[in-house]
Amino acid sequence: MNAKSFNGFTINEISNKLSDCLTDGFKPTMAFVFLSVSQDRVAIRELFSEHEIQIFGVTTNGEFIDENVEKGSASILLLDMNPEYFKIHFQPFVAKNYREVAGLIANKGKSQFKNPAFLLSTSHPSSDGEEILRGLESIIGEDVKAFGSAAGDDFSFTDTYVFTNGIEHNEALICLIIDADKIQVEGIATCGWKAVGTEKTITRSEGNHVYTIDNEPAVDIITKYGGLENITPESKDLLMELAANFPLQLQREKGDPVMRPPLVVDWTDRSFFTSGTLPEGSKVRFSLPPDWDVMEKVVLSVKELKAKKMPEADAVVVFSCAGRLLTLGPLMTEELEGIHNVWNVPMVGMFSNAELGRATGGNLEMHNLTACAVALREK
Repeated sequence: MNAKSFNGFTINEISNKLSDCLTDGFKPTMAFVFLSVSQDRVAIRELFSEHEIQIFGVTTNGEFIDENVEKGSASILLLDMNPEYFKIHFQPFVAKNYREVAGLIANKGKSQFKNPAFLLSTSHPSSDGEEILRGLESIIGEDVKAFGSAAGDDFSFTDTYVFTNGIEHNEALICLIIDADKIQVEGIATCGWKAVGTEKTITRSEGNHVYTIDNEPAVDIITKYGGLENITPESKDLLMELAANFPLQLQREKGDPVMRPPLVVDWTDRSFFTSGTLPEGSKVRFSLPPDWDVMEKVVLSVKELKAKKMPEADAVVVFSCAGRLLTLGPLMTEELEGIHNVWNVPMVGMFSNAELGRATGGNLEMHNLTACAVALREK
C-alpha cells in the first residue's frame, strides 16, 4: 500500500498539491483529512469527490504532517488501499444514542469483514466516547481493535465536526472499518505523565460529572493542589492550564492509569466534567507537570509497538491530545519527530479533544493528554 501526505492552507494550494501527488500514476482511494474549522470543508469534500477519493475527515485543534505542526491548515494522508479492504460509515447521534450508533457500526463491520478493525472520530464536546467503545465491544468483543479521537475546533470548544464525501455533522460518528486480514492495524495509547501524592477518592459523581473528591468540592481540590485560590468563572485560562499540567489520573487494576483532566466547570456547586467517566469510589492521583520524560515515554511505547507487533508500516496516523500541544509547546515537534522516525513513513495527525485507544496492558478506553499512534500495513 502506497501513501503520500501533504499540508495546505487554501483550496487552491490543496488542489495543486493533490494534483502533484497524482502525476506519477498514484491513484489514492481514501484520505485522512485533518483540518481547522476555518477551512472550506465543502470545497475540500467536492475536490476529493471529483477524484473518487473517500474521506475520513475531522476538525482539529491543530494538525501535522510528520513532525511539522500547523494551525489553520489541512493535513492530508492519501492511501491507495484496495476499496474492497475498507468501508467508511457516517452516522449522526440522535438523543445521545452513542452506544446504539456504535453497535450499528460494529454490526456493519462484522457483516462486511471477518476480522474488522475500527478507526473512528466523534464530533460535539458532549459525545461520550466510552459509551461508543462499549457499543463496539458489545458486538465485536473486548479484544476489538479501535482507535480514534474527539474532534476539535481550534480550542474554542464550541462546535466540532466530522465529515466525509457529501456530508458533515457537528454531532456524529465517522468510522473507517478496515479488513484486518488484509491490512494490519496496530496502535497504542500512551501519555507519559507521572503521578504524585497519595490516592484520593471520588466521593460523589455521575458518569463524567464529578461533584466531590474526598468529600470536598472537586474544583477546590484541584485548585488547592495547583497552588491557586479564589478561582472564579473569569479564570478560564488558569483552569485550562491546571487541566493540562495537573490532570487527575484514574487508577486501574489492570494497565496504565487513564488521564481525566477537568474540562468544564459547573460554578453553582464547583463541580466539573471530564471527557470520560470517574465512578464514585474510584481512586485518583494528581500528576506532576510534564518534563522531557513525558515525550521519551511516548516514543519508547511506539518503539515497543514496532518491536513486538509491527516491524514495518506503510503509513501512520496519530491522534494527540490538544493538551499536549498546550503543555509541551515547541517541544511537541520533538515528540512527533520521535514517533515519525520509528517507521519513517508518511504520517498524519491531529490535536484532539480526547483520544480513543488501548493503553499498555489495559482496556479500551477514552483518554486525555494522551498520544494514540496507529500504524497501517498491507499484508
